[in-house]
Amino acid sequence: MDTEDRAQARARAREEAGRLAAQGIVGTALTWVDNAGLTRAKAVPTARLEHAAQWGVGMSPVFDVYLVDDSMTTSRHVGGPDGDLRLFPDLDRLTPLAAQPRWAWAPVDRYDVSGREHPVCQRRFARRMTERARERGLGVLMGFETEWVVTTADAPEPEVRYPTAGPAYGMSRLVDLSDYLADVLDALQAQRVEVLQLHPEYAPGQFEVSVAPADPVGAADLAVLVRQTIRGVSAQHGLRPSFAPQITPGTVGNGGHLHLSLWQGDRDLCRDGDGPCGMTATSEAFLAGVLRALPALLAIGAPSPASYLRLEPSRWAGAYQCWGLENREAALRFVAGAPEDPGGANAEVKCVDQAANPYLLTGTVIAAGLAGLDSGLTLPPPVAGDPAREGREKRLPTSLPAALEHFEASDTLREALGDPLFESIAAVRRAEAALFEGASPRDIAAATRRRY
Repeated sequence: MDTEDRAQARARAREEAGRLAAQGIVGTALTWVDNAGLTRAKAVPTARLEHAAQWGVGMSPVFDVYLVDDSMTTSRHVGGPDGDLRLFPDLDRLTPLAAQPRWAWAPVDRYDVSGREHPVCQRRFARRMTERARERGLGVLMGFETEWVVTTADAPEPEVRYPTAGPAYGMSRLVDLSDYLADVLDALQAQRVEVLQLHPEYAPGQFEVSVAPADPVGAADLAVLVRQTIRGVSAQHGLRPSFAPQITPGTVGNGGHLHLSLWQGDRDLCRDGDGPCGMTATSEAFLAGVLRALPALLAIGAPSPASYLRLEPSRWAGAYQCWGLENREAALRFVAGAPEDPGGANAEVKCVDQAANPYLLTGTVIAAGLAGLDSGLTLPPPVAGDPAREGREKRLPTSLPAALEHFEASDTLREALGDPLFESIAAVRRAEAALFEGASPRDIAAATRRRY
């Protein structure tokens, strides 16, 4: 960050700090998401926002090799107590938090003390991949589905108690928690988050909220903001949400499905083409690249040993490496959209969950898609019905070590991420696999459900 950028940031932050102070906001949470998928934070008083925008807030690089239990590993480029980074808030995303009325939030970009981009900054990586697509004349819109299970806050571990006994997708579940869910909607609306839908989900105490698509970095920012908003509202109601991949083994877990569409100007390339289901050749090649890379992408999008408790056949989790039109069992679901809806066509990556760092996920999906374009890939025939019953489709990796093997063999992802980020991700995955080696599904779920 050069001198002119620092001066502009300081002037902008001075204005924003005045606006926050006038609303009674005393502090701003500055967040980043680590390679284990946990949202970490530092906070500054409103009066220090100007200084933070100009000079950043200090942090250790070692957070890039933290594990889900807050222990640390190391990698060739990152690890140990040495070094310092600076967190710079993105003031364009600065948001007063409706469920924490005296607080604001902003995501950060990370630089070293000399002002150079930190090579392990996941948010900057997502931005680089977005720019790489733009250089190819492609705009990418993305949006996350956020699923969570809400429980009572007074249950002693490892017991789980639900505040509603309503059935899957049941109206009675919505009625039971009507005030709570209304407050979730109110808070998101106050933060100018456009909600597409909110509904009861399949598992006990489970709900889902979907928000409008945005650019890839913005979509990842929204994934962070939505989760923390739900946390804030839940705390006000004496409830506790979990976004972990699995709450109780043997049941349906929480997904973090990623929707995406490709654009050239105002044209949605997922429709009005000559390819499968009406997609254009560009869209087909991009999605074929994503489909090809799914075994490696699982190390990004299903990064926890708990992820593989969720990723089971016949649970709409996307356990098979296949695609299909409106097929909720396929790992890549294509949504054709209504003919009169110009932006309705998109694809959904279903095999991913919210243990994933959303910036890493958006960036690596773009990298895989662009590699598909470079290779001129085409999609195989779509799958109809449950691939588990058909028995012809390839199962995705069933464990984190298996996904990690595919990840470490991926030249596409290594080139896109760069060695420092790639190797720090691999180190965290390897260490978390070792951390839970030999643990029962029940123990894995209990150890991770309060971490996400």
